[in-house]
Amino acid sequence: MSSDIMQKTKTTSTIPTNLTYSIIIPNYNGLKLIGPCLDSIANQTLKPLETIVVDDGSSDNSVEFIARNYPWVKQVVRERNGLFAAACNSGFEAAQGNVLILFNNDAEAESGWLEAINQTLLERPEIDMVASKILLHDRPHIFHAVGDYYQANGVPGNRGVWQEDRGQYNQTEEVFGPCGAAAAYRRAALDEVRADNADGKILDESLVMYLEDVDLSLRLRLRGKRCLYVPGAVVHHHLSATGGGVRASYQCGRNFLVVALKNMPDEVLRQNLGNIILSQLGYALFSLRHLRLNTERARLRGQWDALKAIPQTLRQRKKVQSARTVSPQYFETLLGYKQS
Repeated sequence: MSSDIMQKTKTTSTIPTNLTYSIIIPNYNGLKLIGPCLDSIANQTLKPLETIVVDDGSSDNSVEFIARNYPWVKQVVRERNGLFAAACNSGFEAAQGNVLILFNNDAEAESGWLEAINQTLLERPEIDMVASKILLHDRPHIFHAVGDYYQANGVPGNRGVWQEDRGQYNQTEEVFGPCGAAAAYRRAALDEVRADNADGKILDESLVMYLEDVDLSLRLRLRGKRCLYVPGAVVHHHLSATGGGVRASYQCGRNFLVVALKNMPDEVLRQNLGNIILSQLGYALFSLRHLRLNTERARLRGQWDALKAIPQTLRQRKKVQSARTVSPQYFETLLGYKQS
């Protein structure tokens, strides 16, 4: 990396040496999942400052169950369901720690998970995000994610997904960003990206759910923030236990295009616009061939709504790009995925 690019990627934030952790768990009708999730937090060798469950309008007595069985949990109760991004933002607003961790209610952390994150952030003050080693709960030898990647055609993904754990991801290494199922962020870095959104919140609530974590990683990366994958931070995830289906197809259909248009620097967007269009056409053709499926009709609706949202996306883009501190050349080095 050239010296001028390195200069632009340096952080100006003051790095605290005493780290305090707020674990934020969005929950919607997760009564069957939240107990084991909270048990795994209680069993951490390093105790967080606080664990916050944001209940997003549940109707399954989750709030009462947590109050009765986990009185140490701080609950933020939303009367109406606002979906994932809004729930996460409510947790961010309530958090007191200087490291904020998003954690899914269908995930369970091994006992040394938080300690591994803490050691990394203490030893590597230049790192602002930590990605966990996430394995499938029912197949603990299979990866769900070892960090995220982002491709030049605007398609994101989980590194290592569906691969068998053969030790190929046992090394600490820099990655594009963390999977939002278990993602740690320094508060100072998150506070910088509030300026990207008109409401001053951290996540873009117009994305609703799916890719909100990718969008956050992109906006942090545009400011020169860095992410480290830590193999000792192990989490087991019930994949799509609280999501998936038609809603996921719609939001991915919409958000793939919105996130790319909003976040890619001008030069990078111009160079890759053809590939972005081709990837979107590929998804559309697949959906048209399988139009009998609700999920594929939902993806097409999402793509159409992304096109209709272009004026709004361009307004968001202006804010995001005005805050960019890295060069287009540096940003290009973040794109792609090399499989181990």
